Amino acid sequence: MSESLSTDILIVGGGVAGLWLNARLRRLGYSTLLADRGVLGGGQSVKSQGIIHGGTKYALSGALTGASEAISDMPRRWREALEGNGELDLRGVRLLSDAHYLWSPGTLTGNLTSFFASKAVRSRVGQVKGDQLPAALQHPRFKGKVYRLSELVLDVPSLIQRLAQLAGDGLVKADRIEPLNEGGELTGLVIDGRPIRAQRIVLTAGAGNAELLAALGLAQPAMQKRPLHMVIVKAATLKPLYAHCLGGGTKPRLTVTSHPAEDGEWVWYLGGDLAEAAGVARDEAAQISTAKKELAELVPWIDLADAKWATLRIDRAEPAQSSLARPDNAFLAEAGRLLVGWPTKLALSPDFADRVEAALTRDGIAPQTHPALPDLPRPELTRPFWDGLL
Repeated sequence: MSESLSTDILIVGGGVAGLWLNARLRRLGYSTLLADRGVLGGGQSVKSQGIIHGGTKYALSGALTGASEAISDMPRRWREALEGNGELDLRGVRLLSDAHYLWSPGTLTGNLTSFFASKAVRSRVGQVKGDQLPAALQHPRFKGKVYRLSELVLDVPSLIQRLAQLAGDGLVKADRIEPLNEGGELTGLVIDGRPIRAQRIVLTAGAGNAELLAALGLAQPAMQKRPLHMVIVKAATLKPLYAHCLGGGTKPRLTVTSHPAEDGEWVWYLGGDLAEAAGVARDEAAQISTAKKELAELVPWIDLADAKWATLRIDRAEPAQSSLARPDNAFLAEAGRLLVGWPTKLALSPDFADRVEAALTRDGIAPQTHPALPDLPRPELTRPFWDGLL
């Protein structure tokens, strides 16, 4: 067995939530070590659309729900971090768009009437026209309406890279993770044969939390998965678009984000209702066919004859809810030294860190002195979500 190590907080799971928490705790003076079995950000994080939204899409029914209120402050906190004067210094992270948009095609305005009846909603959005429209919608054939949201869209690989920098020497690649029990209590983890003791152990491994909990002999907290079937399209004719296209229901018909490929072309990443239950039930060919029909109807002026298409299946891992509902907030459960959580949305990573910090403060967990860490094998960084698919 390798020489044992100690740290204040041992984190398992190197997605954005774990890396954000790690950086926050280090800034507060804690000694931390973050372990990851794969590549940093390679799970749900890199497969997200990178939207740091403030919950406006949850208010399409015309009412500000618990979900919209819980997340409403996130864009401000992320913006401050991106400017270098927030809770983290995220200067250097690539901002793909400083706004996200609501896009109502053609004459579809029915579901906007109740939406804009709310003063709280009106304060968050403003209509744009002409050269203020997103580049992809600046065409004479576009007859819809577009509203600007005070939200932002990030390049997730560059975010992962910056958060990994903030981790310093506190990252370790872990192939095998086992519990370290001493005196009937979980006191740390054994990572690839090396005991690592910690004041607190935090599991933030997304879908991996279930397996980790099973290895620790725990059945709670229970996890749910809500699947998506996303579509990826790449073409020289595409221009940037970051928007929720409204349909007849309370969910966006289509959510589009745009990502720059190394060859200068744009990749559109398509989610929204397209990727939900009906999309999950479709195979890849049928899902691509459906996406082609949607884009032909919504943006017929864009020539996609030579486009490359692919799909990507994602499992959103979350704390179990009744009827597989979407959780409103970040989630944290505790059992002794063990803390287990899911941010539930990329944008809620700061909220998740708040909850961990509050638990540490409540329990009087203060930074201690630990020997310097030896050179440890580091996990690699994720590649873009379309890597190897197009």
